[in-house]
Amino acid sequence: MAGVGIAATAVILATTLVMGAETTTTTATVTKISCVGTAVNAREASIDTAMTAFTTATNASYAARATALRQAYASTTLSGVKAAVRAAWATFNASEKSTRKTWQTARNAAWATYRTTAVACKAPSGTGDGVNSASESSGD
Repeated sequence: MAGVGIAATAVILATTLVMGAETTTTTATVTKISCVGTAVNAREASIDTAMTAFTTATNASYAARATALRQAYASTTLSGVKAAVRAAWATFNASEKSTRKTWQTARNAAWATYRTTAVACKAPSGTGDGVNSASESSGD
């Protein structure tokens, strides 16, 4: 019986030592994971702001194009219609190109800042979600 008591005590002692080590490691790991979470939240807030600006600008481009085309087809001459339609589409295309570029720049900056911050967190490998950046809308 005494042997069982000693064995049980040894198991409890070993478990306590391992659990104590896990707690220390876990606390540090949790802090690092939290750091990555903060970086993710900042990235997502930046992307949300940029996407709102993108969709607002895109909607404005479409509204301006609709107005310009409505005015183009109110022209009484074929040459007037053609010139106004070309101008409406040229303005729309330039606006959309600029809007896409602004979105892509903001999106890339948000991801770059996230990557830099996440690396500085020194979290365990696989903690971040940077591998998913290819899923992000390109604005095309």
